[in-house]
Amino acid sequence: MVQEMEKVGVVGAGQMGAGIAQVAAAAGCNVRCTDISKNACDKGKASVAKSLARLVKKERISEKEADTIATRIVWSTDPTLHADREIVIEAASENEELKKSIFAQLDACCPAETIFATNTSSISIGRLAASTTRSDRFIGMHFMNPVPIMKLVEMIRGIATSDETYQRVNALAERFGKTTTLSQDFPGFIANRILMPMINEAFFTLMEGVGSAEDIDTTMKLGTNQPMGPLALADFIGLDTCLAIMRVLHDGLGDSKYRPCPLLIQYVDAGFMGRKSGRGVYTYD
Repeated sequence: MVQEMEKVGVVGAGQMGAGIAQVAAAAGCNVRCTDISKNACDKGKASVAKSLARLVKKERISEKEADTIATRIVWSTDPTLHADREIVIEAASENEELKKSIFAQLDACCPAETIFATNTSSISIGRLAASTTRSDRFIGMHFMNPVPIMKLVEMIRGIATSDETYQRVNALAERFGKTTTLSQDFPGFIANRILMPMINEAFFTLMEGVGSAEDIDTTMKLGTNQPMGPLALADFIGLDTCLAIMRVLHDGLGDSKYRPCPLLIQYVDAGFMGRKSGRGVYTYD
């Protein structure tokens, strides 16, 4: 029988981290979510409150249940609060050096038995694990955005991830109400190995004038039954994140078919990051 985990830590109070904290708390776990700034923690707390309010409005949970879920999450700027956690899930920006520094810090304050999981969507699990002293207790746990709504968690085993670690973390994801898939540790894993080249090709299609952004998105939405077109999806994900993943694919696999589209690079260089900046392929209020 797999030993359940009750004490969950989350590093990063942004959109992904706050969502992970919410689903963990909704599953009955005791959660601590940390970030480097109080402002980020306040935004994360407000994001969870807004998400829970929507669920109450849709009558999926009661107000009492929403209050109970919210009280299970402690928000803090103190990373040492993770010292008693059974698992810590990192959900920082898609930057390898930043993630390594976070795990090195966690490695110093958490006991040897604490499992580390990363929400990276493309970076090598093995390389991140190597920044710690617990490669066997290190795993990829890639949630989809928005976390409370999307059902998938992509599990990624590093070369040293133990069977016990995989089984316990997979069971935790299922306790969160998620369906899991298993990917080996190759650049982009399964989801982004397929998704990001499609988004990148949509930028090439736009750059070469094959169609307008609206026509490209409408064609893919109605022609392939996707909930949103690839360019709108890129804005939702963040163009900087899409570019970072394409660079991981290009560098890691060495194939020119993964070269980032110059138009995507141009948008990111101009600060057009998508919805979060108010401007991407489309303009947002």
